[in-house]
Amino acid sequence: MAVPEFITPEDLLEIYALGLFPMAESATEKGFGIVEPKERALLPIKDLHIPKRLKRTLLQKPYRVTIDTTFEHVIDQCAKARPETWINDDIQILFTSLHDRGIAHSIECWNGDELVGGLYGLALGGTFCGESMFSTQTDASKIALIYLCAVLDHAGFTQLDAQFHNPHLEQFGIYQIPQEDYVTTMQAHLTDEVSFGAHGKSIEEILVQYLEKRGLLV
Repeated sequence: MAVPEFITPEDLLEIYALGLFPMAESATEKGFGIVEPKERALLPIKDLHIPKRLKRTLLQKPYRVTIDTTFEHVIDQCAKARPETWINDDIQILFTSLHDRGIAHSIECWNGDELVGGLYGLALGGTFCGESMFSTQTDASKIALIYLCAVLDHAGFTQLDAQFHNPHLEQFGIYQIPQEDYVTTMQAHLTDEVSFGAHGKSIEEILVQYLEKRGLLV
């Protein structure tokens, strides 16, 4: 069922607060459907598995990583990253509005002045709802995900929603729980005063702190 075009950003937040999320049939579809999976895929924030090869690449700092510097570009690239995208214009407009309100966020990876990878999602109390990611250069989206977990851990988020199981995320320790368990935890933390961001530190400092806590700088 397609959602009417007059849905507001506040309506979308209420949808997420019920444990649901939007998906369009295609990039050209008007409106979008509302999805309620039977199982919810999550990524561990504190214990994200980082493969050894990827950790070596990460420590070489191949990309400059930023937070919330070009949200519209990131969501647009995520939409273009696959032929049959579920991210249509309506979803992009709503999420951009939520970004302007400080609710939706992005992580960006740069090679010089070129955006080569990133991801976006929205902060819902103590839950971060990860939406999509893209990469045009090796490991860029994977590195963005590691930085995201470092930022979420630093800020005190409870869970990282990945919506559906994805074999590409198995290397990071993705797992599934019943939908009702996800909703219970998410709603229990809806009023958590958690603020996405670096909180006075550089994103590189946050990453080092995250890796040190887990003994991964050895």
